[in-house]
Amino acid sequence: MKNCIYILILGIFIYSCSTTKNRKMDVASTDTASDTVRIANDSLEYEIIIIEPGFNSWLVTQRPRGFYSETFLETRNRIYVTEYNQRVMQPQRFDPNLYLQQINYQYATHYGYEVNYLLYNYFIYFEQRYRQRFIATRGRRF
Repeated sequence: MKNCIYILILGIFIYSCSTTKNRKMDVASTDTASDTVRIANDSLEYEIIIIEPGFNSWLVTQRPRGFYSETFLETRNRIYVTEYNQRVMQPQRFDPNLYLQQINYQYATHYGYEVNYLLYNYFIYFEQRYRQRFIATRGRRF
């Protein structure tokens, strides 16, 4: 089951990187540098890989590690993943080129600070880059 999160997230990020030509590119940032961020924990048998143009350079401009508590990040990630997965299930309402497949984020699993920090920031990046709104976030406007 823990491998499912690896497979789903890996698939989403690889597919999202390869299908940027088909996406609605009304984007907030046009940085075309390709970035890869990888975090792995062999003892829990999961891995998260984020492959998204400009994500790494965007990440260094955000609030630093340690700014948010792990509880805050876990809570926000639950909300984001739930909303994201609901949008995946409604392709007639939400762009299926953006919402490719569900994310298997197990709420009872302790992924650690780094995974939660990067996943949270990826959702913020996703909101800004593709002009999506999941939840109210830091007063950002598109």
